[in-house]
Amino acid sequence: MKLTTQIIGFIGLLIILSSFKSSSVFNTKNTPFNIIQKDSVLLDSITIDSISSNYMPYKENAHASYYHDKFNGRKTASGEKFDNNLYTAAHKTLKFGTKIKVTNTVNGESVIVTVNDRGPFVKNREIDLSKKAFMEIAKYKLNGYLIVHLDILED
Repeated sequence: MKLTTQIIGFIGLLIILSSFKSSSVFNTKNTPFNIIQKDSVLLDSITIDSISSNYMPYKENAHASYYHDKFNGRKTASGEKFDNNLYTAAHKTLKFGTKIKVTNTVNGESVIVTVNDRGPFVKNREIDLSKKAFMEIAKYKLNGYLIVHLDILED
């Protein structure tokens, strides 16, 4: 009898708690602790091949790595042949052909790359750069990753 009473009480408690789920008490849109403020994004401009373009901030403090030489000549996800001497990159979601300004947070050096592959497939990595692009902004970096800011360029 005592066990039956406890089970009924527990079920009643679950019913009461589940009724709060749809109420405004747990509605994150109305809570003062979850206020989302939309910032206005200011577009900066950059000149690429004597053509002025705008860029939009995409991600700050992203982890970037570079392709190993063993991938030279292999086919990328876009169908292009990979070349470590070009300014290309792999990103998980950005569409192929997207131009990204990649800026090293330590020294301010930046490079513009074109997405032509998918990846990186390492946890917490945002972008894989070709070796040429990576070395241009790394300037004597010994390990294989950098903290970078990513800006999407708009034509």
